[in-house]
Amino acid sequence: MAVELRAVTESEFPDWLRALRTGFLNEPVVPDAMVADRLAHVDLDRTLGAVEGGRVVATFRSFRQELSTVGGGGLVADAVTQVTVAPTHKRRGLLSRLMAMDLAAARERGDAVATLIAAEYPIYGRFGFGPASWSTEWSVDLRRAGLDPRRGGAPEDGGRIDLTDAEEIRRIGPGLHRRLAGLRAGVTDRSPRGWDVGTGLGHQLEPWREPYYAVYRSVSGEAEGFVAYGCDDRWNDAKQPENTLTVRDLIAVTPAAEHALWRYVCSVDWVTTVRTGHRAPDDPLPMLLSDPRAARTVSHADMVWLRILDVVRVLEERTYPVADGLVLDVRDGDGFASGRYLLDASPKGASCAPTTAPAELVLDVAELARLVLGDGSAVRLALLGRIEEVVPGAAARADLLFRTSLRPFSPDIF
Repeated sequence: MAVELRAVTESEFPDWLRALRTGFLNEPVVPDAMVADRLAHVDLDRTLGAVEGGRVVATFRSFRQELSTVGGGGLVADAVTQVTVAPTHKRRGLLSRLMAMDLAAARERGDAVATLIAAEYPIYGRFGFGPASWSTEWSVDLRRAGLDPRRGGAPEDGGRIDLTDAEEIRRIGPGLHRRLAGLRAGVTDRSPRGWDVGTGLGHQLEPWREPYYAVYRSVSGEAEGFVAYGCDDRWNDAKQPENTLTVRDLIAVTPAAEHALWRYVCSVDWVTTVRTGHRAPDDPLPMLLSDPRAARTVSHADMVWLRILDVVRVLEERTYPVADGLVLDVRDGDGFASGRYLLDASPKGASCAPTTAPAELVLDVAELARLVLGDGSAVRLALLGRIEEVVPGAAARADLLFRTSLRPFSPDIF
């Protein structure tokens, strides 16, 4: 029986959703309310499926996304999500064909990059994706942290922290998120639906448990950050509390806000452990503690993967800390980004254009994806044999051009 790859219709969407839930090992039940809620927020033209005998056997969806780049600029991205293949149809090339369809459409639309978050590391490199940012989660033992309990959670700079509610977070959160994108590369935008679902509105995958919300305000009264967190209720045999506070969301746009919010969550009574949730690998939290070893790393993994579709736009959109020119020979098996490019960069701006000049660095498009947001090291990739350094010293020069003081990071999973 032939398998047809195409966008699914509205009548096929419940079966597409069932196939999606099966692929992610969720209960394969799709109530009408779930279908209606999801259908209202997807673009069916970008909701692809593999259909065999009237049944969806693979799912693939994309949507428009904005990705922050170095220096506060942004790129339009083709965000890939909800990719599954039924266990009965593995190893038939369905994912490869769906990916090819989507990337070709993205290139035709003029999207500069595609993005995704990989459930498994080995899958997406063969499609030209490379991990462009990473995330870390810590578990903080407050009994070892060395924080003075007498200081409590009160900010030291004259600002204040107030408990608030979801309605205020939906009001102030989007502006803070946009400010964060102007400060750090790799931030993916959060849609209005994302804010609703993240604060208890709309259809939830799991039973909703309302978190606590706290907002930091500067001396002038301006909101500069917020945190959403939940706590368990655990007591030991000696009838002493041993509760864990888990951060669900924390966005701060000033050092004062970030320091104050972390000190606040580390000072909540009855809490002995703080789980940070996914944070940037260079988050300041461990160094805010008198004993940084109290913050134990519980996970460190790749976050946003990048697939470059337009080398010129990606390299011209970001800023560079030094002045230099570099000839990059980019290899791309799918042809979207192949070519030799001269990057002429300086703190005043950058230009990038195809060139016939001799290459200084030769690299696959997936390796370039590791560099463009400032996280990867060309020197390290050269040592690993993933970049060919044609001109001695070119990898070190690339590091001076591309690497950033703050590592790229997005607080959102999509």
